[in-house]
Amino acid sequence: MYKFHARLAFLVFLAMTLFFHNGSASAALVKGIYITQSTLENTDMINYLIDRSKKVGISTFIVDLDIPSSRYAKNIQLLKNHNISYVARITIFPGGGTRAQVHSEAYWEKKYKLIKQALAYGASQIQLDYIRYDTKQPPSSQNSRDILKIIQYYKNRVDVPLQVDVFGISSFGESKYIGQNIKLFSSSVDVICPMVYPSHYVPFDVHVKIPYKTVYDSLASIKKQFNNEQLPFKLIPYIELSNYHYLLSHEKKLNYIYAQIQAAENAGADGWYVWSPHNKYDSLFQVLESRKVR
Repeated sequence: MYKFHARLAFLVFLAMTLFFHNGSASAALVKGIYITQSTLENTDMINYLIDRSKKVGISTFIVDLDIPSSRYAKNIQLLKNHNISYVARITIFPGGGTRAQVHSEAYWEKKYKLIKQALAYGASQIQLDYIRYDTKQPPSSQNSRDILKIIQYYKNRVDVPLQVDVFGISSFGESKYIGQNIKLFSSSVDVICPMVYPSHYVPFDVHVKIPYKTVYDSLASIKKQFNNEQLPFKLIPYIELSNYHYLLSHEKKLNYIYAQIQAAENAGADGWYVWSPHNKYDSLFQVLESRKVR
C-alpha cells in the first residue's frame, strides 16, 4: 500500500511538473486580434472570427469603439459568452494630435466619455492608440512629457489595466517628433504595445525579407532601455498580417506571419496582437493550425 501511494504521489508530481512546464507558459501568453467596430457589429463575421479564434488559442479581441451603439453592446456580449477578453481600443488623436488638441483638457474629456462607455460595455482593459503628436511638430523631449500628462489623466480615471500603443521606432529610444518615450511612460501604464510592423521600417526592401530579425531586435531594444532587467509593464507587440509595400505569395505570407510570432515569443514578450486593417485573418488561422506555436 505504501508503494502504491508513493507511486501515485510521484505520478501526480510528474503530471503537475509537465503541466506547468508545457502548459502554463503557453497559457500565460496573450494572443489577440484587432477588430474594427464595423466587424464587431457584423454578427455573422464576428461569430466566424470567434469560432476560428477559439480553435487556435486566440482569446483576446482588441475592438475599436468610435460610436456607441446597441449592436456594439449586443455583440460584445457574444465575446463574453465565449470567454473572449474584450480590450477596448480608443483612438485619441486620429493621425496624431496638433498642439492645440494635445493641450486641450476638453478634448481629452471627450475621449474619456468613450472610455467610460467601453467600461460600461465590460472592457477588461483600455488601449489608447494614436496617443501622440502628429509628425509636423518640432522635435523636443517636452513632446513626450506632454503625452505623458494625457496618459496619466486617463490612468488616474480608470480602474482596469491601461495599454498604450507606440510606434516601432520608439523601441530604439525616444521619438522626439511624435512624443513617445517608453521609459518615460513606463510607470504610468500597465501594457506597452509597440507596433513592430516590418513594413514600417526603412529600408523597406530589406525589412520585408527579415521579419524575424526586425521584430526581435525591436523588442530586445526595449529591454535594453531597462538594462535587460524585468520590465515594469507587460510587453505585447503588434505584428502585421501582410506587408503593404510588397505583394507576397500565399506561402511567403504564411512564413512572414510565423516569423513575427516566433520573434515575439523568443524575445520574451508577454504575448502578441495581430493587425489586419480589414480583419481578414484566415492566413493567421492557417499558421496557427499548421505550425508549432506556443
